[in-house]
Amino acid sequence: MTPSIAYGAGAWRSLFRITLTLLAMFAIAVRPSMAQSILRDAETEALFQDMMDPLLVAAGLKPGQVRVHLLGDRSINAFVAGSQDIYVFSGLIEAADSAEEVQGVLAHELGHVMGGHAIRVNEGAKTATGISLLSLLLGAAAIAAGGGEAGMGIMMAGQQAALGKFLAFSRVQESTADAAGAQYLSKAGISGRGSLAFFKKLQNLEFRYGVKQDDDQAYGRTHPMSGDRIQTLREVYVIDPAWEKPADPKIEARFQRIKAKLSGYMAEPERTLRKFPESNTTIPARYARAYAWHKSAYPQKALTEVEGLLATNPSDPYFLELEGQVLLESGRPKEAIPALRKAVTNSRAQPLISATLGHALIATEDPANYAEAEEVLKTAVALDNQNPFAWYQLGIVYANKGDQARAALASAERYQLEGGQPGLALRNADMAMQGLPQGSPDWIRAQDISLVARAEVERERKRR
Repeated sequence: MTPSIAYGAGAWRSLFRITLTLLAMFAIAVRPSMAQSILRDAETEALFQDMMDPLLVAAGLKPGQVRVHLLGDRSINAFVAGSQDIYVFSGLIEAADSAEEVQGVLAHELGHVMGGHAIRVNEGAKTATGISLLSLLLGAAAIAAGGGEAGMGIMMAGQQAALGKFLAFSRVQESTADAAGAQYLSKAGISGRGSLAFFKKLQNLEFRYGVKQDDDQAYGRTHPMSGDRIQTLREVYVIDPAWEKPADPKIEARFQRIKAKLSGYMAEPERTLRKFPESNTTIPARYARAYAWHKSAYPQKALTEVEGLLATNPSDPYFLELEGQVLLESGRPKEAIPALRKAVTNSRAQPLISATLGHALIATEDPANYAEAEEVLKTAVALDNQNPFAWYQLGIVYANKGDQARAALASAERYQLEGGQPGLALRNADMAMQGLPQGSPDWIRAQDISLVARAEVERERKRR
C-alpha cells in the first residue's frame, strides 16, 4: 500500500519528518554507542597494553599511543572511536579462547585507526546523505506536481541507494582493516591462527542465527561475509613465517586470569561457581570464585580464595589489590590498608590501585590517614586524570583540610569526566577560580573546565 501525503504545507511537514528520519538513520549508523559503562581494572589494562604495544610498533607508532578500553557489555564486538581509542566489549573477551584471538581483533581495529576510518566514515555518510537528500528534493517536486506515487518511489529508491552507498563504503573499510591487521600481526611476529579462529567463531554465529552466506545478501551488510574473510586471510597467514610460532605463554596465562576475573565480575555468582567448582584450584578458577563469593556477600569465602592466590605468589600486586578490595568493600578499611600499600608498591604506584588505597585511608575516618590519602590520590590523578572516583576522593581530602577551592576543582574534574552534568562542572570550576591564585596552574585548569562546561550548558539551553 502506498502511503498518501497531503499537498501544500502538510506535504512539506511530512517531507521534513522523512528527512529527519533518514538523517537520524545515518547518525546512528556512523556513531559508536557509548551507553555501555567502561570497566576499569589495573590488571586488565596492563595486559591490553602489553598485547597492543607490539602491534603499535609494527604499525610505526609508539608503545601506548593507542589505548584499549573495556566496555561492560556481553555483545561480541569491538570498535574504534575518536582517532586513537579502541573499545572492546566484555562479551568478546568471554567468547575468545586465547590471547591470540583478541590480538587478531586488536590488529584489525588498529587497521581502522591507521586508516583514519573513525573520521572517514563521516565521508561515506556524507556521500550517502547527499544521495538521499537529492532523492527527497526530486520526490518532493514530483509530489508537488501531483505525482504522489512517483514522488514516493523516487524517495524510496534514493534511500535505498544511499544505504547501499554507505554499506559499500563500510565493507571496503572492513576489508582494508583486515589486510592491515594481517600485516601488523606478521611484523609483530604473532601468528594469524587466533585471527582466523575468531573469524570462524563469527561465522558459526552467522550459521546459528540463519544469516545467509550467498553473495546476493552481501549488499545489505556493513561487513564482508565471514567466510570470504577467512578464505582471504588464510591465504595470507599460512605463508607467513609467524604462522607456526607458539603463542607467548606469559601473555596467554595472564589472559586466562583476566578472562576468569571478568567472568566472576560480570556473571551471576551461581553460574560462576558452576563453571569453576571448588575442585578446580587453578589461578583463574580461584580468581573467578573470589569475585563470585564477594558479589554474593560471603567475604570470608572470597578471602579464602585470595589466600590461595597469594600462596602461589605473595607479592603479586593484583592478588594484593583483590584482598584489599574485598576487605574495604566489606566494611573493614583499616584491615585493607596493608595489602593495598603493598599492592601500590609492587605495581609501581599503579594509579587505579593508588586510588583504591586512598579510598581505604579516607574510609577509616581517621584524620591521621588523610595526609597519606592526599599523597597517593594526587599521584593517582597525575598518572591517570580520567578517573572520576579518584577526583571525588581527593575532593574529600581537600574539604577536610579546609581547602575549599581545590575541593571545588576536584569536583569540577569529577563532573566533567562523568558527563551529563555540565552545570555542576561549571559551578564548581567557577567556585575554584574564585579561591585560587589567578594564573596558577590550578586556576588555569579550572578556567579550562569552566569554558568547556559553559559551552555545553549553552548548547543544552539551545536544544530545549
